[in-house]
Amino acid sequence: MRVLITGAAGFIGSHIVEALSGSDTVLLDALLPQAHGADGPPPWTPAELVVGDVRDADLLDRLLPGVDVVCHQAAMVGHGVDPNDAPEYALQNDYGTAVLLAAMHRAGVGRLVLASSMVVYGEGRYRCAEHGVVRPGPRLLPELAAGRYEPPCPVCGAALADELVPEDAPVDPRSTYAASKLAQEHLAAAWARQTGGSVWALRYHNVYGPRMPQNTPYAGVASMFRSSLERGEAPVVLEDGRQRRDFVHVRDVALANRLAIGTPAAEGGLTALNVCSGDPHTVGEMAAALATACGGPAPRIAGGARPGDVRHVVADPVKATALLGYRAQVSFADGVTEFATAPLRRPAVLTSS
Repeated sequence: MRVLITGAAGFIGSHIVEALSGSDTVLLDALLPQAHGADGPPPWTPAELVVGDVRDADLLDRLLPGVDVVCHQAAMVGHGVDPNDAPEYALQNDYGTAVLLAAMHRAGVGRLVLASSMVVYGEGRYRCAEHGVVRPGPRLLPELAAGRYEPPCPVCGAALADELVPEDAPVDPRSTYAASKLAQEHLAAAWARQTGGSVWALRYHNVYGPRMPQNTPYAGVASMFRSSLERGEAPVVLEDGRQRRDFVHVRDVALANRLAIGTPAAEGGLTALNVCSGDPHTVGEMAAALATACGGPAPRIAGGARPGDVRHVVADPVKATALLGYRAQVSFADGVTEFATAPLRRPAVLTSS
């Protein structure tokens, strides 16, 4: 089986390459300075990497013949800075996916493993004692400024209990990045219906681990905390630190991809799977554990929130276990201890619009 991996030198992509060591792979990455820094390829870049853009249709037409499955990791990631990022997210993530899908159709490649994200859900799953499962509306800035972070029941205003979000939960993207990831899923699902192809959409939860990008507003909170600690500064935790996430180690994400590559999905459609550890923690717990592992100052709870942030989103990997045999291997304690001294990606080059 021959596999094309896009974004093969990236944070997650490079670990997938290692998880597929010994397999027949075609590796593609544009090595954009916004993702990889200005000093050239990172040290773990494979020698056989093809440097090129997933939006280059001619290049894809040369690479795809003979490929059996595409593992699509190339994307602009992260929360972003402000709405000025929107054109770049659409260009990198959605247009890039559309070009790839068209090239796959021309080459007769019928299987796709897509890097999606839990951000497509927006808020996670909530239950009201009186009204059952409900979908809270957006958190309003005056409420956040007043320190009221928990979303209330949209019917009666009562407090809600958060639950594990299943793959069939309603989608409600609340950032430009989230909207672009959902658009990728829609494009891939339409391609599958039109061609009879199959798609695994792996909805990654909060991925962390070696080779994360550092010192960039597009990185995850674990990387931001680590960068602060390396500067001798306390990691800054927004809100009250009690917002819940599932922090999943990058090697477990690579494992999920390896299993998906080796397991055909149902033909003619898209199958979404939560890729998580199944062991949720709060953002404050991640900051505190990392500060301890780094021997640095304790986290500082800052209050406030970024527009588009959600309160809780955690999931259960039961469907991924049932369909792929996936089970996370790296515990939270072991993963954080390793991450405290793991190599990070060099600072990215940020460009202004």
